[in-house]
Amino acid sequence: MSDDRPHALAIGGIAILLLAFGARAATAQAPSMEPKFVNPPGLSPPTGFTQVVVAPDGRTIYIAGQVAYDSAGKVVGAGDFRAQATQVFTNLSRALASVGASFKDVVKTTTFVTDLTQLAALREIRSRYLDQTHPPASTLVQVAALVRPELMIEVEAVAVLREPVRR
Repeated sequence: MSDDRPHALAIGGIAILLLAFGARAATAQAPSMEPKFVNPPGLSPPTGFTQVVVAPDGRTIYIAGQVAYDSAGKVVGAGDFRAQATQVFTNLSRALASVGASFKDVVKTTTFVTDLTQLAALREIRSRYLDQTHPPASTLVQVAALVRPELMIEVEAVAVLREPVRR
């Protein structure tokens, strides 16, 4: 079947109409069965992990824990929780944008902090970014330390898009 005209096939007395074009179009739009791995510009180069992974459904997005690194991997705001939290949410915004998402698509966050006395500052900064009418499910965990001693906050996120990411 090299043309786009309908073709009929008779099997055991039953006629089956094959639409060559339709069959090719359906195959072309089938979701990928492989995840997509993205390391967006503007985020520090990862070592041994991927910053953003798009699930095979093309809609579910997993964002690695973001810390207060600039694009070169240098710590922003050492000793300053507010500066670090702002950098973390800026990094999350870059990660989301890399796959056509925004904070409105975020359905789950997990936040790790080294000092719970900074909770009010975290809530204030987080509210500038997350959808306040439909906040995501959220977990907050106090930890003894993060990957580097000067880091005070790390946030990972899961987002779900309305339309699949274009591959």
